[in-house]
Amino acid sequence: MVPVRNITMITEIHLLGFRTFHELSVLLFIVFVLIYYVTICGNGMIILLVSRSHRLHSPMYFFLTQLSISDSMMATSIIPNTLYVVLDHDATVTFPGCLTQFYFFSASLALESLLLTGMSYDRYLAICNPLSYNTIMDYSFCMRFITFSWVLSFSLILNHVLAICNLEFCGPNVIDHYFCDLSPLLELSCSETFLVQVEVTLLVIPMALFQFIVVIVSYSYIIFTILRIPSVTGRQKAFTTCSSHLTVVSMYYGTLLCTYLVPTRGQSLTASKVLSLLYTVVIPCINPIIYCFRNRDIKEAFNRHIRLMR
Repeated sequence: MVPVRNITMITEIHLLGFRTFHELSVLLFIVFVLIYYVTICGNGMIILLVSRSHRLHSPMYFFLTQLSISDSMMATSIIPNTLYVVLDHDATVTFPGCLTQFYFFSASLALESLLLTGMSYDRYLAICNPLSYNTIMDYSFCMRFITFSWVLSFSLILNHVLAICNLEFCGPNVIDHYFCDLSPLLELSCSETFLVQVEVTLLVIPMALFQFIVVIVSYSYIIFTILRIPSVTGRQKAFTTCSSHLTVVSMYYGTLLCTYLVPTRGQSLTASKVLSLLYTVVIPCINPIIYCFRNRDIKEAFNRHIRLMR
C-alpha cells in the first residue's frame, strides 16, 4: 500500500476468477490453452494466406486481416492472465497491469466493432451497388478507414483510462471476475464515478449505436437485393459472399447485447462471466474457423498453400 493524500491507495487487485469451478481448474486451464492456440494459429493463418495469395488482395480480405489482428490482440490481452487466475486462486495483478489489460481489451473490442461495420458496408457495395464498388472501395479508402479505426479505438479508450487514473482507489481491492472490465474497476473506486460513467456513455453509446444501425441497414438492403435475384443459383452465390461475415456479426452483436443490455439484476455472477467469455475468448477463436470453412476463396488459398509446401 502507498499512502497518497492521507488515503491508502491500492496497488494490487485480487481477481477471483472461476471459484465456482474450483474442481475443474486443470480442465479449464487446458481448455483455455487450446482455445488460445487455435485463436493465434487460425488468425495467423488468415493473415498469412491473404498476404501471400494475390486472389485475396481485395478490400474484403484486407479488412479480414485487420479483424484477425484485432482478435489476436483481444485473446492475448485476456487469456494469458486468465490462465494465471485459473491456476492460482489467490491471483493478484498490479493496478497498472489491470488498467493495461482494460486498455488493450477495450481498444480491440472497439476496433473489432469498427471493422465489422466497414466489412458490412463493403458487402453492401459489392452486392447492392457493384458498378460503383471499385470506385468507392479503392485502396486509398481502405487505408483511410483502417487508420481511422485504429486511431479512434485506441484514443477513445485512452481517454477512459486517463479518466479512471484521476479517481481514487482506497479499497476494497477484490474483483469477482477473470479480467479487469470497466464496471468492476469503477466499483473499486472510493471517489465519485458519476462523471466518468457519463463520459463513457456519451462517447461509446452513440458510436456503438451508429455502427449497429449501419450494419442493420446494410444487411437489410443486402437481403432485399438477394431476394430479388431471379435465379436460385444467383441468390446462393450472392449469399455465400456475405454468409461468413453475417455469421460473425450476428455472434458479435448477439453476445454484446446479452452482456451489456440485459438487466444484471437477478443474473448470477457465473452467468455474467460465461457471457463475457463468449466475446472475449470464444468469438476470437471461432471467427477464423468460420472464415476458413465457410469462405471458398480462403479454402482454395489454403489448399494451394498446402500443395506448395509438399
